[in-house]
Amino acid sequence: MKKLLVMFSAAIFMATSISCSSEKSLEQGDSVEISSSSVAIGDNSQNSLDWKGVYKGVLPCADCEGIETTINLKSDGKFTRTLKYLGKEDGFFSDEGTFQWNESGSKITISSEHGESQMYLVGENALFHLDKEGNRITGGLAAKYTLPKNPTDPRLEDKKWVLKELRGKPVEKKDGLKEAFIQFDMETATFHGNGSCNNIFGPYELKEESRISFGNTASTMMACPDMELEMAFLEILRQVDNYSVTDSTLSFQKAKMAPFAIFSLEKTD
Repeated sequence: MKKLLVMFSAAIFMATSISCSSEKSLEQGDSVEISSSSVAIGDNSQNSLDWKGVYKGVLPCADCEGIETTINLKSDGKFTRTLKYLGKEDGFFSDEGTFQWNESGSKITISSEHGESQMYLVGENALFHLDKEGNRITGGLAAKYTLPKNPTDPRLEDKKWVLKELRGKPVEKKDGLKEAFIQFDMETATFHGNGSCNNIFGPYELKEESRISFGNTASTMMACPDMELEMAFLEILRQVDNYSVTDSTLSFQKAKMAPFAIFSLEKTD
């Protein structure tokens, strides 16, 4: 465990050091010209931007193909982070902790449970990786120190969708089975639900033009009298690549094929 913590600390230090050594950083007092369309001014970042969510990108790396970085900022001031050093064996690290805003509300510092910290400028749908002094990185690779925020869709997310039709056939609740449904959490980019027997959960990612992809789906391991519906539901999650949504109906498709699954919105009072 001690060796793992040392490796992890070295990995975080490498990611931070790269931003200082590979590109010239701004000196204190220097001005930076930042587009108002991409970065909030003053304290607008904390108070006005929808900063909660998942940010993902590939940061430059001195001795690897890049550092695939994913940061989830939560509304309670906590974060989770994963770092994957592309092209390296055993190059995967993850941590969690808390983050703090600076006085102007424009930057955050995330601090892991092992004591490492990293500063980011919070912009419109993006985090900007900063150097040790908290300055923007300049030079030819400056644009690569950006972590875009995953797209969100309030029509789809933070709502409960009940499965009504699967591969063109109505879904009828059978004795001994539960209601099959799915729900997407905008803040964490994870879904949960039930396949009619077991609870299901995992990550998802929204993309432009109503495209969607599901990560590795996990489930509980209960056995039920009839597993056919659940197995078909899970198979669809592996195949679907786009969706369409109205006020009360959600459908999953692959390419331009007929809907694989149709859901109805469960309305709450």
